[in-house]
Amino acid sequence: MNWSTLSIMRLEVLLTFMVLYQLIADLSEKENKRLVINFTIIFFAIITIIGFFPSENTTLFGSMYINDELRMFLKNILNVSTLIVLLQSTGWLDKPENQSKTGAFYLLIFSTLIGMYFMISAGDFLMLYLGLELATLPLTILAAFDKNLRRSAEAGIKLLMSSAVSSAVLLFGLSLMYGVYGTLHFSEMALLTDASTLSIMALIFFIAGLGFKLSLVPFHLWTADVYEGSPMPVTSYFSVVSKGAALFTLALVLYRVFGPQPKVWTMTAYFLSITTMVVGNLFALRQKNLKRFLAFSSITQAGFMMLGFVNNEALGLNTIVYFMLIYSLSNLAVFGVLSIVSNNTGKETMDDFNGFYSTNPRLSLIMLLALFSLAGIPPVAGFFGKFFLFTAAASKGMYILVLIAVLNATVSLYYYLLVVKAMFINKNETPIPNLASTGYEKLALSICFAGIVAIGFVSAIYDYVLTLVG
Repeated sequence: MNWSTLSIMRLEVLLTFMVLYQLIADLSEKENKRLVINFTIIFFAIITIIGFFPSENTTLFGSMYINDELRMFLKNILNVSTLIVLLQSTGWLDKPENQSKTGAFYLLIFSTLIGMYFMISAGDFLMLYLGLELATLPLTILAAFDKNLRRSAEAGIKLLMSSAVSSAVLLFGLSLMYGVYGTLHFSEMALLTDASTLSIMALIFFIAGLGFKLSLVPFHLWTADVYEGSPMPVTSYFSVVSKGAALFTLALVLYRVFGPQPKVWTMTAYFLSITTMVVGNLFALRQKNLKRFLAFSSITQAGFMMLGFVNNEALGLNTIVYFMLIYSLSNLAVFGVLSIVSNNTGKETMDDFNGFYSTNPRLSLIMLLALFSLAGIPPVAGFFGKFFLFTAAASKGMYILVLIAVLNATVSLYYYLLVVKAMFINKNETPIPNLASTGYEKLALSICFAGIVAIGFVSAIYDYVLTLVG
């Protein structure tokens, strides 16, 4: 390994140094925890900026590691999302019972992110699987991070069990692929086409394995319990960064490896999209706990994401990446407000937000815009994300699928407006008092707010993604 290799893998190398720093910093006294938090956020912000520097398009380690502009852009989306999560988590880490966990929290977050980097840059299925396990195992610990809460331990166990099942399913699919193609390298498999029953089964098992990570129906049963039991910053990380890494990995493999034979995976995406949207919506309608509410909301959004997969051309991949960018900022804005409320009051139900606007107008307006973006209401960015997904499906003549998606978008609008109604219309004699937030939390909400308002109108972002995937 030389300096050129280190430059290409600069994000992985720098994040490894961050992990080592956390191991050392965790030995410090509680009085130095604020210094650790400040240094971690500033240094990770520098890493995020470095990720936007131009990088060489090349392969390493016998093509097991691939670096190009598209993969760097996908990593940058994860970095920005993770930075927002770190900013939002400062209020939670400032609580006395969490100060001793600062180093462990950061260490686990960065460990999972390194695994996600390797998933995205994988050049064969072996590297992809190793990255997936590196990303998954620390997440199970994060889910059980509140060791004094029974529901947190339950969340960790459920995530561990579902992850074991998903890994077994995925590995079985990979073994079938090796039997069919005689290789696990993406570049070699892309040159081969095989329409046998065994190859179709292998691909379906692979999609099912990553379907667990994306919470696609029927692989979604763990999601609500894990979201509810995990600490708020971890739930936020699950809903955006973990989901984004799985989505990007699935998209890269299907479009770049199995692109010459799209019939199987486009039809699989067709049915997964319908079941995921419908089931996610039906269960979201019944939720009162906002963590569970957002869990089923994220399931529904995953169903919308699958719309892009029915289009096996560059337009499909472009809309998937573009929608995930918008979804990340919108969902993180909602979790940012919930984090502030939860850290100060411990309240997490929808009824707790009755009359919220009367005491916290700014937080209410940010929540309003974020929910409108998730619902796809113009002129916020979420409308453009859903519009392009519908366009990608319609361009392949999937008009029935688009109609079902529009109907589900209408249903989702109803339950998002339930939260808006609680904040702005419902009366409450004792509403949540005016809440103070840290400077970092305000910065996180400002980034999300700017993204929700501006991204839909900045066509250069959509055009840039299109040039990357084209």
